[in-house]
Amino acid sequence: MQEDSEANNKISKEKESGNSLARSSMVVSSLTFFSRILGLVREIVFAAFFGDSAQADAFFVAFRIPNFLRRLFAEGAFSQAFVPVLSEYKQKCSFAEIKELVDQVAGRLSSTLMIVSIVGVIGAPVLAMVFAPGYIDDGEKFSLLVEMLRITFPYILLISLTGFAGGILNSYDRFAVPAVTPVFLNISLIVCAIWLSPLFAEPVIAIAWGVIVAGVIQLMFQLPFLGHLKLIPRPRLRPKHEGVSRIITLMIPVMFAVSVGQINLLIDTVLATSIEGDGSVSWLYYADRIMYLPLGVFAVAIATVILPSLSRKHAEDSVDKFKETLDWGMRCIVLIALPASIALITLAEPMVITIYQRGEFSADSVLPTARALQAYALGLLAFMAIKVLASAYFSRQDTKTPVRYGIIAMVSNIVMNLLLIIPLAHIGLAIATAFSSWVNAGLLLFGLMKIKLFSFHRRFFVMSFQIVFANLLMLAFLLGFNESADQWLSWSSMARSGNLAMLCLGGGICYGLGLLIAGIRPRDFSLSVSKMH
Repeated sequence: MQEDSEANNKISKEKESGNSLARSSMVVSSLTFFSRILGLVREIVFAAFFGDSAQADAFFVAFRIPNFLRRLFAEGAFSQAFVPVLSEYKQKCSFAEIKELVDQVAGRLSSTLMIVSIVGVIGAPVLAMVFAPGYIDDGEKFSLLVEMLRITFPYILLISLTGFAGGILNSYDRFAVPAVTPVFLNISLIVCAIWLSPLFAEPVIAIAWGVIVAGVIQLMFQLPFLGHLKLIPRPRLRPKHEGVSRIITLMIPVMFAVSVGQINLLIDTVLATSIEGDGSVSWLYYADRIMYLPLGVFAVAIATVILPSLSRKHAEDSVDKFKETLDWGMRCIVLIALPASIALITLAEPMVITIYQRGEFSADSVLPTARALQAYALGLLAFMAIKVLASAYFSRQDTKTPVRYGIIAMVSNIVMNLLLIIPLAHIGLAIATAFSSWVNAGLLLFGLMKIKLFSFHRRFFVMSFQIVFANLLMLAFLLGFNESADQWLSWSSMARSGNLAMLCLGGGICYGLGLLIAGIRPRDFSLSVSKMH
C-alpha cells in the first residue's frame, strides 16, 4: 500500500513537472512573441527611414558584430555553460556557495568583457577591415562603419551581464523577466530612429547610440528581480574557484558550438560587403529578421526552458525522463517549424511588401529581399532543431562533440558560399547558410542517437505524416488565395496588412483543422505523456 502511494506521488510529481515545463514554455513564447513583434516594428521603421542605402548597410555591419558577440556570450556560450553548473550547485550546495559562485562569475565575466570592449573600441578600424573588406575602398562608408562600431561595441559588456542575470533567473524558473527584457532594445531603437535621427548629420548614428542606451536599461531592469532572490552579484575575483573554472572549461568550446549559425550569418555579411553595389547586406539583414521571428519566438523559448530541465534530469541520473524531455522538445519543433517554413517560402513577397515596402525601401528591393528570405526559410527546421539538440549536449556538460560538428558545418558553409556567391550573389549566401544548418542539425541528431539519448519511435513517424498532411492543407489555401506581387504592390498599406492577416489566419485555421482531421490532439504534446518510451 505504501509502495502504491509512493508510486502515485512520483507520477503526480512527474506530471506536474511536465505541465510546469509546458507552461513555462508558453510564458516565454508569449513574451518573446511580443518582443519579436516589436522587433518587427523596429525593422519596419529602419526600412522606412534608411531602406537599403549605403548608410543602412554600414549600420547593419556595425550592429552585426556586437550582436554576434551578444548571442555568443549572453544567449549562447555563457548561458549554456553557466546554467548546468548553477543547476548542479542548487542541487548539491548551500545558498552561501551559490552566492559565492554568482559573485565570482560576475567578477570574471565583467573584467573580461571590459577588456574586450576597450580593445573593440580602440581596434574598430581593424575590425571594420576584417568584417567589411568590401568597404575599404569606399572612404565615406568605411569611416561611418568605424564610428558606429566605436559606439555600439561596449553593448557586449552590458548585454552579457544582462544575459548573466537572465541565466540566474531562468535557473530559478523565473522565465518571464529575461523573456521580456529584449523589448527595451526595440523601444530604444525605434525612439532613436524616429525622433533622434533627424538631429544628426548622419541620421543612422542615432540608432547606434540607441543600442548603448538599451544595454543600460536592460541590465538595470533585471537587478530588482535578482534582489528578490538575494542574488544580486557583488563581483569578486578569486583565481581558483572550482565552479568558475568548470564554467570556463565548458564555455570555451561552447562559444563556438552554439554560435555556428551566427558565425555563418557573420560570414554572409563579410562576403556580402564584397558584392558590387549597395543593398546586399541590407537584403540579407531584413530577410534574416523575418525568418528569426518564428525561430526566436518558439525555438529559443523551448530551448530556454528545456536546458534547466535537462540539466536537472542529468544531475538526477534520470535517463528516461531526459529522453522524454528531449523528445517533447523535438516534437514541438516539428509541429511549429514545418508550417512556418512553408508559409515563409510561399508568402515571402507579400511579407516583404507588407512589412518593409515604404519610405526609403523601394519596390526594386522587394524581390532580392524575398529571395533571400525563401533561401533562409529552407533551413528553418534545422535552425530550430539545433537550439534543442545542442541543449541536450550542454546539459550533460558535453561541449566537445557540438564543437566538432560545428566545425564541419562551418566549413560546409564556407565551401557553399564560395560556390554560390558568383552565380547567385546574396541569395547564394543565404542558401549556403541553410545548407550548413542541416549539416549541423543532422550531426547533432545522429550523435544523440548513437549514445541512445534519442530515437525515432513509430509514433514519431506517424505524427510527422499527420503534420505533413496538415501542412499540405495549409499550403493549398495559401496558394489558392494569394495574389501576384504586382497586385500586392498596388494595394495600400491597410489593404496589404488586411490581406496578409487573412492569409496567415486562414492558413493557421487550415493547419489546425488538418491536425485535428489527422488525429493529433493537444495531449499528444504533453510532456507527461510517455507512451513513446
